[in-house]
Amino acid sequence: MTYSHRRQKAVNLLSDLDLDVLILCQPENIRYLCGFTGSDGVLLITPHRLVFLTDSRYTTQSNEEVSADCVIEYKIQADGVAEQLLTLGVTRIGFESGLAFGVVKGFQTKGDPNWLWLHLKDELHTLRLHKSADEISVIGSAAELNLAGLAEIEEMIRPGVREDEVALALEFALRKLGAEEKAFDIIVASGLRGAMPHGLASGKVLKDGELVTIDFGCRLSGYHSDETVTLALGEVSDELRTIFDTVLEAHDRALATVAPGVALCKLDQIARDHIKACGYGDYFGHGLGHGVGLEVHEAPTVSPRSTAIAEEGMVFTIEPGIYLPAVGGVRIEDMVLVTAEGYLTLTKIPKTFRNILLN
Repeated sequence: MTYSHRRQKAVNLLSDLDLDVLILCQPENIRYLCGFTGSDGVLLITPHRLVFLTDSRYTTQSNEEVSADCVIEYKIQADGVAEQLLTLGVTRIGFESGLAFGVVKGFQTKGDPNWLWLHLKDELHTLRLHKSADEISVIGSAAELNLAGLAEIEEMIRPGVREDEVALALEFALRKLGAEEKAFDIIVASGLRGAMPHGLASGKVLKDGELVTIDFGCRLSGYHSDETVTLALGEVSDELRTIFDTVLEAHDRALATVAPGVALCKLDQIARDHIKACGYGDYFGHGLGHGVGLEVHEAPTVSPRSTAIAEEGMVFTIEPGIYLPAVGGVRIEDMVLVTAEGYLTLTKIPKTFRNILLN
């Protein structure tokens, strides 16, 4: 891992924002910048020093993992952080938007009343926005586990099996294949429940003539995969087939447009315009996609409100959907890497229409 390069990006951000120090507590940002994989720590970054602080539970682990100028153990977090800020001689302090109000107040109370505190919102997103070759390799490997995991349990996706049985078997298959963990609670939504974009697996039994949407992923070496397939269980209605074909075409059109310099809101518009033209515009409510990396949902956002432009090294999803109440739904999702020439699809499960009872 090129921590020196990542550290320089943070130092450049300090300069851009006219700050003396960054306080980071989000585990993903800490892992990205210094390698710590635990759940509790604080990273202080100045132009010349990188200081990691944690409690006694993680002292040994951080001494083995962390790439920093020093590792300091504290008994009370606020005391330890304030002491280091005083030692560093800083006055202008930036902190993450996700940092709890009470935690910030604790730092402020223990510190110098003359310190200026700046709440950072989107500014920190730039740190992890562009994936390195190492990161892309790990994300691609996580995507390969998706392919292998679904293949391992596909024979059980049959009428009479419960949605939660499918989800559990898929999670177990991913773990057995080497995943650290599932990326999120697996969505298995069949029949009428397909109209629920986040229809977590339930006790509902799969039935012949239904579509079943499976949205899943895994974590590997800290990085995530995210993918959605919609499969047919036997012969489905003409309406369901039309919905599927509409979503697939929207997915393919947006995917084919991915390239450096393309506005991410344009990708969303391409998919959304096609779905609207087919008469289903009111049934696609969420954004087209999101970034994937150390978090399964991170920058950039691919939506009508996105102001970002596709740049080489970005990884994000393309996942249009149609959700018709009392009928069913379809979502099709791939992860894509923006390359110098255009794009590379990282997820490998085929997205064409499949009647798995006729395979």
